[in-house]
Amino acid sequence: MIVGNWMKRNPVTVRGETLVSEARRLLDEHGVQCLPVTDERGRLRGLVTHSNLMRLEHFVLRTQNQDEYAFFLERLRVRDVMVRNPGTVRVDDTMERCLKKGRELHVAQLLVMEGERVVGTISASEIFDLAAHAVGAWEKRNGVTLAPLRLGPGVLGRIIDVAEAAGAQLHAVYPMTPPGDEAAEAGSSVVLRFHSPDVSGVVAALEAGGFRVAARHEQAGRELAA
Repeated sequence: MIVGNWMKRNPVTVRGETLVSEARRLLDEHGVQCLPVTDERGRLRGLVTHSNLMRLEHFVLRTQNQDEYAFFLERLRVRDVMVRNPGTVRVDDTMERCLKKGRELHVAQLLVMEGERVVGTISASEIFDLAAHAVGAWEKRNGVTLAPLRLGPGVLGRIIDVAEAAGAQLHAVYPMTPPGDEAAEAGSSVVLRFHSPDVSGVVAALEAGGFRVAARHEQAGRELAA
């Protein structure tokens, strides 16, 4: 999966001389969390975010100083408050690289570059959509989550064989290892998404094959402890 398939395209941009109050209006009007700051040639110069402007506005309001509030509304420019050298990824980067970079930089928004042009943004919202897609949150499929286990050679193949022999038409199989050394020591959970009229039969077959089922997922969206 590459960033270009998940990013928000054609982001609204502002110039450094744009008033902060105007940038705030654009963020609200377009329902976005950030605005790339570009120069007259379209080159990236910075980033202004909704959360940063909200914090600034709240700070000014708390001072109850009319002159400061007037300055905020009428004179403060984006270049005065923008994040310089913001985090970026390339349009053809993998989502894995994007996630790692966001975590390394501790940021919720990254700008997507193609050459010197900003062609998109990717934020926590798009990451949420990716995660929901990965676990089949929007699909009417059954599924099971296996308790953590060691994934040696052939283990995933055996899980697939057992599930399919029990009538599961598999859509996705993926291991998930929670962060942290202790979780890694316990092994990886395995999520299976599938079509089957008999989820109980698939669960029973997996249990009989030595794979403990921690949870089962019904088409109606319920998740039940096994």
